[in-house]
Amino acid sequence: MNQDTIQLRPIVDADRDIWGTLWTGYLTYYETELPQAVYDTAFARLLSDDPTTFQGLIAWQGDTALGLVHWVFHPHMWRPEGVCYLQDLFTAPEARGKGVGRCLIEAVYAAADARGVPRVYWLTQEFNYRGRMLYDRVGTKTPFIRYDRPL
Repeated sequence: MNQDTIQLRPIVDADRDIWGTLWTGYLTYYETELPQAVYDTAFARLLSDDPTTFQGLIAWQGDTALGLVHWVFHPHMWRPEGVCYLQDLFTAPEARGKGVGRCLIEAVYAAADARGVPRVYWLTQEFNYRGRMLYDRVGTKTPFIRYDRPL
């Protein structure tokens, strides 16, 4: 696969089934299951014209969906221009190592630059070794440790 043959386009209503398949693959990789209502809400957010909610792209080669990315812009106390959080990035197993993830990340970088928001960040799990090999090339690992409120 050549990166020149990868086409990125915003998620549209007709993508519901393929988006759902890709997002399920992402969630499965991270050992997570969500109810259908969460899928419905997430997809509605991706279709919204509201600039304060999530945006997304699907990577295609011809009629084959290769991966997806979701991101959101949000305010930040230290950065008046705000920041961009790349929340979900997934490449179909058969397309891994072929430039899809890099294309999707670079598209988020471009969207952030177009909005005047240079800071883009994301999280991954320790066990995502293959993804981290890419992230080490396109990003800078920070020393922050994340904590979550117990549920």
